[in-house]
Amino acid sequence: MSGALSARLGVQRGAFALDADLSVRPGTVLAVVGRNGAGKSTALGALAGITALTSGSVALDGVVLDDADRRFVPPERRSIGLVQQQPALFPHLSVLDNVAFGLRAGGATRGDAREQAHAALAEQGLDALAQRRPSQVSGGQAARIALVRTMIRRPALLLLDEPLAAIDAELRPALRASIAALLDSFPGSAILVTHDVADAEALADEVALLDAGRVLQRGTLAALRSDPADPVVSRLLAPGGRLDDETTA
Repeated sequence: MSGALSARLGVQRGAFALDADLSVRPGTVLAVVGRNGAGKSTALGALAGITALTSGSVALDGVVLDDADRRFVPPERRSIGLVQQQPALFPHLSVLDNVAFGLRAGGATRGDAREQAHAALAEQGLDALAQRRPSQVSGGQAARIALVRTMIRRPALLLLDEPLAAIDAELRPALRASIAALLDSFPGSAILVTHDVADAEALADEVALLDAGRVLQRGTLAALRSDPADPVVSRLLAPGGRLDDETTA
């Protein structure tokens, strides 16, 4: 699969409405940036099949996964990997078996899954952690392990929901570099949801600024900063900006 995503997301939740085109080309990382309540996590849920569409559709590599009322492919049958803000590693399994878990679920033998998992960890310089439990690794290491665990199944689309939000500020630059290296080798497409403009700057090819359920503007970060379509775009995409303290109606 190439990872070509064609998505028009319509979700109605009480007074809030999401209406956003988040289509992504293969090999591209799109950062969805917005304030709290803008609809970022709702959008990821709709793509992953966790949140039902009210209108619109989701297609991956030309295969319709959801079109609101005629077709719905459940999350486990979508070639989509979701990495959430909390790594959600299984506490009773070693790091190695956490990474191997998805392969086992896909039908691989225990030996083959563990061999592939060890190779994936070694490629990221994490093999020394293979026999540790999640409680014995740092937050940054856990975030990287969760990403390796998701990517080892080779999804066509990767969804990253605030992967650095729980990481201490002084550790974020090194973790961004690690995630950037993983994304550089990823052949599919990816969507990164973030409050932190620095994440978008380091990891994404394009930025979509989401506000009150609508995409205000989309393009490269440089283009949006040089020619903002709305004062909100200019304010929220200032260098070094974080949107944690901002809220939407």
